Amino acid sequence: MRRTMTRALVSLAAVAVAIPLAGCSIVSDLVGGPASQPERDETTQEIIEEGDADVFALKVGDCMNEVTEELVSEVPVVPCDQPHDEEIYFDLTLEGDTYPGDDVIQTQADEACLAQFEPFVGLAYDSSALGMYAYRPSEDSWDQMGDRVVSCVIYDPAGQVTGTLAGAAR
Repeated sequence: MRRTMTRALVSLAAVAVAIPLAGCSIVSDLVGGPASQPERDETTQEIIEEGDADVFALKVGDCMNEVTEELVSEVPVVPCDQPHDEEIYFDLTLEGDTYPGDDVIQTQADEACLAQFEPFVGLAYDSSALGMYAYRPSEDSWDQMGDRVVSCVIYDPAGQVTGTLAGAAR
């Protein structure tokens, strides 16, 4: 199944430039095996072991390393106390039965991720040195899997971080 990923690049006082990238997830029923699930702490649900995770298994608070391929089925996840490139900071569940189109989903993803950026980071997006992008449902994942989740991802263009970017105020 395809998921779309859009990355916004920022500088200190610049407006985001969106570069659309595509992503996909392998569905276990179609490939005959279970989707990769990260190893999580039973109590906190935090990732406790480095590994690959199906893109649909990601949760708010998960930390991962950047994927450079255009088509993605799995992402490399790590415990947040280890150096990493990115972190999921917000999920939005979209409504509706009919796929509204790429432009509508892109707009909803941008609005949601931007609205949640400042509360998460402690600084407005256009004043921040940090970047963000969103994993979004594609028409295939919407229709075939009922995928309605937009996952907002934050990262530091300067390089890897250790720990969460929550409250980073930069």
